[in-house]
Amino acid sequence: MIIAILSILVHILNIITIIYMIFKEKRSANSIISWALILTLLPYIGFILFLLIGRKIKKSDIFIMKKSKMEFFKTYTDQLDQMRISNDSIKNSSNYEIIRAIESMEYSPYRNNNEVELFFDGKELFNEILDSLRKAEKSINIQFYIFKDDEIGSQILKILKEKAKSGVEVRLLYDSVGSRSLTKKKLKSVIDAGVKTGEFFPAILKLVNLNMNFRNHRKIIVIDNKIGFVGGFNVGDEYLGKDPKFGYWRDTHIKFDGSAVKDLNLRFLSDWNYATKENIDLTSVLKDFKSNTIYDFNYSEPGIQIISSGPNPYNRYEIKWSYLEMIQKAKDYIYIQSPYLILDQSIADSLKLASISGVDIKIMIPGKGDHPFVYWANLVYAGELLNFGIEIYHYDKNAFLHSKTVVIDDRVCSIGTANMDTRSCELNFEVNALIYCKDIAKKQREQFEKDMLLSNRLTLKEYNNRSNYVKIKEGFSKLFSSLL
Repeated sequence: MIIAILSILVHILNIITIIYMIFKEKRSANSIISWALILTLLPYIGFILFLLIGRKIKKSDIFIMKKSKMEFFKTYTDQLDQMRISNDSIKNSSNYEIIRAIESMEYSPYRNNNEVELFFDGKELFNEILDSLRKAEKSINIQFYIFKDDEIGSQILKILKEKAKSGVEVRLLYDSVGSRSLTKKKLKSVIDAGVKTGEFFPAILKLVNLNMNFRNHRKIIVIDNKIGFVGGFNVGDEYLGKDPKFGYWRDTHIKFDGSAVKDLNLRFLSDWNYATKENIDLTSVLKDFKSNTIYDFNYSEPGIQIISSGPNPYNRYEIKWSYLEMIQKAKDYIYIQSPYLILDQSIADSLKLASISGVDIKIMIPGKGDHPFVYWANLVYAGELLNFGIEIYHYDKNAFLHSKTVVIDDRVCSIGTANMDTRSCELNFEVNALIYCKDIAKKQREQFEKDMLLSNRLTLKEYNNRSNYVKIKEGFSKLFSSLL
């Protein structure tokens, strides 16, 4: 009797949930259909899954900066806008439309006078990170989606403890789901050493997190408000190629210094303020912006815009729109690397239109998947693009491609944490660096071409000749691709 009543209640709740999704929530039709199928065919499991990964985020949980800080930023950005109005050098640049579009989306001002160093290998990157952390004098702000206490993680934590003991202000922010192994117990010695720690969207129970669908996927390091790191690498031994499951880990990260570092630091401090409720005085972070010797408004290279996005009540998906802006402004080529190719329809259509307009488009995805269904979902969207002349490459099957990059025309490239998928564009909290520099864009394009030598090109003939078994797996994966 009790079981029968519970069964009826679950079915009623599922029906109410479906109706609510249709009439009250701003979801894509694919998402509604996918969840309706799950809730209907698997009512009990589906209801639990919906609670964990299906709910839209509460508006109260969406990060909004304090009114005083917003007013401060508004005053400052108004000053920037006034100075740019008379700046002909930016207006006459080939990237002006992209720069202005992205500046109008969020707090993503164009900054020049930067120095940028690219990293495509984990060992080289982490050697640089460790060395830079050891040289910190005033502050270290470090944030990762995945932070493990394995060999490389322990090395970083050791340095953070040493620096905190020496008087450096150290903040460590990690995601509750991505860094689930980083427990308070394991962090006790770090906290005792004076390191401040914060957990983004912590779970009431470690294994049950009702916000697990909305993750802070950002990877940020800012040292002394002068040096910044951002890109695709997390902290873990597998990112150094030590996990036989993945093999060599191919990713892209940047280290940079200059005026754009402050914007990356503000991104970190915004997340930190939300997670810890620490009231931070931003005066010291922003003071250098007021100096014209530090921030020259003339258009010069390398220029950088730090752009971030995440769930919001207005459906403003800044990073997705930045991808669209780059695709639509490309004239010669578009090279994309992403471990996940689960495309929003607007991005898919823009790529198709660019390709039939004569733009050379090459997309590189992994030769193997790191999650169930993802590999087959990637193939669905890749196959659709092949019909429009877009070239698809599978990276070396003995390695794993995790790089999240877009480069166009040897003039602009995007390097950061956001994949080319719906989750990164609409659900996760992400951050990218848009770099306006011929030399950097050329290096990114040349690295893509090197990666092509290790890749297999997927031809339209090969895709059309795939087995029925593969087609079934693709169809099933596409059905639920909006949930991946």
